[in-house]
Amino acid sequence: MDQIIFIGITAVLIFLTIAWGGKILPREKWQILATLPLEKDENGRWRGLNLTYYGLFSANAYTFAVVIFLLLTVSAGIPVQGICIFILALLGVCMPAAKIIAKIVEKKSGTLTVGGAVFAGSLVAPWLIFLINLIPGLVPGRTDGFNLNVTVILSAMCIAYAYGEGLGRLACISFGCCYGKPVDQCRPWVQKLFGHFYLVFFGKTKKIAYASGLEGEKVIPIQIITAILYSTAALVGTWLYMNGYFAAALMETMVVTQVWRILSEFFRADFRGCFKITPYQVMAAGSLAYILVVLLFFSPARETLVHIEAGFRELRSPWVMIFVEVIWVLTFLYTGRSSVTGAQILFHVEKGKI
Repeated sequence: MDQIIFIGITAVLIFLTIAWGGKILPREKWQILATLPLEKDENGRWRGLNLTYYGLFSANAYTFAVVIFLLLTVSAGIPVQGICIFILALLGVCMPAAKIIAKIVEKKSGTLTVGGAVFAGSLVAPWLIFLINLIPGLVPGRTDGFNLNVTVILSAMCIAYAYGEGLGRLACISFGCCYGKPVDQCRPWVQKLFGHFYLVFFGKTKKIAYASGLEGEKVIPIQIITAILYSTAALVGTWLYMNGYFAAALMETMVVTQVWRILSEFFRADFRGCFKITPYQVMAAGSLAYILVVLLFFSPARETLVHIEAGFRELRSPWVMIFVEVIWVLTFLYTGRSSVTGAQILFHVEKGKI
């Protein structure tokens, strides 16, 4: 019953958030969250640093994924110390990879790619777990390592990733990136399919406007579809995980997310490299095949009972709360400072209110 209540409440909150985001976030005012004055020019104007809603929603999504990951793993009896070390190590790989791979593929320094980050994370995650298991003396009362099970950890990781990227698509909508093709330029069956289901973006500083000139155009709502599919996959994966089907949860979330990543590339209008089959499609297929091999290589998950109450108890720990808050702050600082938009600020006194 606790599982059903948890999954049900989570589903309602997520889909309400996605519905709100699809309606509100394409508007112009939902790109820049705040602007910080940096230095004054000779005309009395200040050069500003834009903090974006992209960063806010990315930080929210990353942090939600971390919370879900902590909840699932601790509920399965995995030591929280080892999980936190794994999270920091994985983010230390994935966050730089998001920028480095985007720069290699798209030849732009101000772009991030979740697909590239997922590919890098998929490659290193099993071996990070293996290395963490070699760290002795960090579990009270034990002198050996953490003995983290690779299948259980990867299962929780993929579920958390599906939640995170699903909600993270709200960030893409707010910035106008990761957008679909114009509906009127698609084949007739696609036009019919999306005749009443589309997104229209406004704002000259949104990526869809300055990169493709598609401001005000009806485009395929790739971000919304991705958010719905990934969130649904995550919810199904959560149920499988909580009932002990760890390998099934892992493969279900990986198949849905990576197959859709391959298919969705055919419906996107933003630049994805110079090839008909994009590097991101190759990376998605590679990640899926790699995880399947990892499942065969590492020992299967032991029979483990998942107690969600234990996970919630651990989340209320003060140091875990601080850890989660630090993740949010670091993520916002990394993703929320816009390098592709600028601002000029002019301050004045409202004399009528003196």
